[in-house]
Amino acid sequence: MKVRLPVRKAILQRRTYEAPAEGRLNKVRLDFNENTSGCGPAAIRALRKLTAQQVAMYPEYAVPTRRIAAYFGIAEHELLLTNGGDDALRVFFDAFVEPSNHVLICEPTFPMYRYYAEIAGARIETLHYGSEMEFPLDKFVSALRKKPAVAFMANPNNPTGTLLPRAAIQKLLMAATRTVVVIDEAYAEFSGVTVLPLIPKYPNLFVTRTFSKAAGLAGLRLGAAMACRESLSLLRRAMPPFPVNIGALVAAEAALRERSSIRNYVKQTREIREWFAGELVRLGVRTFPSAGNFLLADFGVRGPALFKQLASQGILVRERSKDIGPGFVRISIGTAAEMTRLVKVIRKEIRPTFRRGKN
Repeated sequence: MKVRLPVRKAILQRRTYEAPAEGRLNKVRLDFNENTSGCGPAAIRALRKLTAQQVAMYPEYAVPTRRIAAYFGIAEHELLLTNGGDDALRVFFDAFVEPSNHVLICEPTFPMYRYYAEIAGARIETLHYGSEMEFPLDKFVSALRKKPAVAFMANPNNPTGTLLPRAAIQKLLMAATRTVVVIDEAYAEFSGVTVLPLIPKYPNLFVTRTFSKAAGLAGLRLGAAMACRESLSLLRRAMPPFPVNIGALVAAEAALRERSSIRNYVKQTREIREWFAGELVRLGVRTFPSAGNFLLADFGVRGPALFKQLASQGILVRERSKDIGPGFVRISIGTAAEMTRLVKVIRKEIRPTFRRGKN
């Protein structure tokens, strides 16, 4: 039987998103900015205490929402829980973007902004970070005057590590008179910079967060979208009634009660990141300042061979040759032991090329 399915044109014109390769569990996972030391013990204890009755019920959100909102320092009505940070981004297209609209992004950045825009059939205006991975603030302000439906910006940005101060983001908000401005703060714990206090002042400001990074709950999928009450109510209309599972809720609540695990992980990650950057600089590798739990580096012509060698030894990194250039790589900051092992391999592989003068 021949069947012709009525597939949307936007779906046929785009590639499927490439998820991480299977079989990563027992490798050195420095490719997807995960917390490689794992979530805190409180989250595991909470999951083990789940009863059969709880699992059989649809989740209830009032208490978790109140506690998570308190963690972020906002009101309950300013918080919407989502099925991971990706789901928090998707709902902006469901609520605000028509196929005839255009959205604004600055690349290289988190690919899901473009992914969802292409699925929605929206037009995409793309700006670019500079050669030193600096954000084009003035160009972004000018582009906002064209009134895109939604503008996305990660702060800190992934993969560049670039961080904009709050004053610069306020400049963007002032220019976005007809635009939803989404500030993706997936790595805010590592930067210490957030625009959440600006929510009451700017109704066009939306902030997204995730529990996949600092809290180490990537496998449970919990994210959040935040805005003032009136603006967030528009997002709520586009959300299903039960977007977040009970496991994610109880683990997140437990993680927030045991905040020392998150604080310790963030502190250690910052320290290891600076040590690692220094090691690369000593080896003559170009690096870029990062405010996240990762580092962008340029290994030049030596990069492709090095990355293959790392993979052969079970060390996974995120090559960025397609969107930045050959030799560029984003390396997540793992544990001290993982990063020490990585440095030893890099030193062994690239030292000989320096001796021969092939920098």
